[in-house]
Amino acid sequence: MAGSVQAVCNSASPEIDFSYFGGAESFTEGKRSPRRTTVVSSSETDDGVSYPGPPQDPTDFLWIMTEEPHRSRRMAIMKAHPEVTKLMGYEPLTKYVVLAVVSLQLYLALYLRHTHPLSFRFLFIAYAVGGTANQNLFLAIHEITHNLAFKGINANKVLAVFANLPIAVPYSAAFKKYHLEHHKHLGVDGIDTDLPTNFELLCLNNVLGKTFFATFQIFFYALRPGIVRMQTPTRWHLYNLVIQLLFDYILVRTFGVRPLLYLLFSSFFAGSLHPCAGHFIAEHYVWDGLNQETYSYYGPLNILAYNVGYHNEHHDFPSVPWTRLPALRALAPEFYDIIPSHPSWPMVIVNFIRDKEVGIFARAKRIEKNNKAKHENSSSDRE
Repeated sequence: MAGSVQAVCNSASPEIDFSYFGGAESFTEGKRSPRRTTVVSSSETDDGVSYPGPPQDPTDFLWIMTEEPHRSRRMAIMKAHPEVTKLMGYEPLTKYVVLAVVSLQLYLALYLRHTHPLSFRFLFIAYAVGGTANQNLFLAIHEITHNLAFKGINANKVLAVFANLPIAVPYSAAFKKYHLEHHKHLGVDGIDTDLPTNFELLCLNNVLGKTFFATFQIFFYALRPGIVRMQTPTRWHLYNLVIQLLFDYILVRTFGVRPLLYLLFSSFFAGSLHPCAGHFIAEHYVWDGLNQETYSYYGPLNILAYNVGYHNEHHDFPSVPWTRLPALRALAPEFYDIIPSHPSWPMVIVNFIRDKEVGIFARAKRIEKNNKAKHENSSSDRE
């Protein structure tokens, strides 16, 4: 049969006899995009080359009924490697890195105060240096959120407010509560505000929509939490707001609006089509037909991003600081080397936009336990 099909395909006749192809209407029908994730060590369930599962339905999210995987893997690793606890605890280096990056951004903001905001030099520095620096500060605040810069809680919160200054918009206090809920309730609809909404699924589920999302994703991450799950303000929200507004006011009054524009441009580029911004999509979007919720990246951009690419490791052990995440992976290769990971953050953005098998829909969601119990009870009552 294979020989007959080959003969038909190679026939000199320009007309193709589709009766040989079981109802197919083109030779590209059913063809999948190349696999995007890789594994360090192949296993019986995943050889790192073939697809672990069929494409996801693009009309809805991936609804799963199982518990998030990080708690069970954490327990298994602690049983196999009890010495993992030695990797936990705060990292004194963090505060010095924060001070250096904040100083760099303030220096560049003042350096460009006489440069037109739409000039090539202004925009290039804001993208290449400022975007990278503010992405670093985003992730510094992420690290500090887990109390990994100091032993004390208040010292960490003060450092987070300080790291927030070059970002130009107050967010460190609000981020902490939302991010801790993201860890405790990973993928839970209505609680984990990292998840896209149904509105985003409806409006952005195509190439144009995905391009818009990837370009302006900083606004989605800034605005979505307040729409999905509003917080009750605390005194730290007030401190963060007042100190940031006072800083912005003094900066504009003393040096004009351009330094502030540089910082705002830097924050926008940090969450837009920037190589380091690939981590936003890489971390939890579902790829290659996998039912996997979290993906790591082990490439060189981790140097600029507090090793946030070690994302499975981070979710498994959020008390291990950024400097020791590579050691955590090296300690338990039998757990981490078999998990599919991304080889490139920039290509994650490119593939997210162009691949039909991934999009806004490619997120794993689960129902909140209380709502799940109510649903099951109502179903049993009807029976």
